[in-house]
Amino acid sequence: MINRLFLSHPASVDETCFQHASFAARFALGLFAAAGAATIHAFVPGLFPKTASRIVADLHARTHNRG
Repeated sequence: MINRLFLSHPASVDETCFQHASFAARFALGLFAAAGAATIHAFVPGLFPKTASRIVADLHARTHNRG
């Protein structure tokens, strides 16, 4: 059970549990920043017109260019 919950997925992307947790935490912070920019943009369209899209594209590229 421990292996399935904590070790098998990080190993499948060639990372330790700590490396994977660090990557996932940074990814979450990026999503949080994109959500904040998109929320502000929803109310003031002139602010952050491409920020959320750029962050999401960068996050996508990072996940697909790993390893």
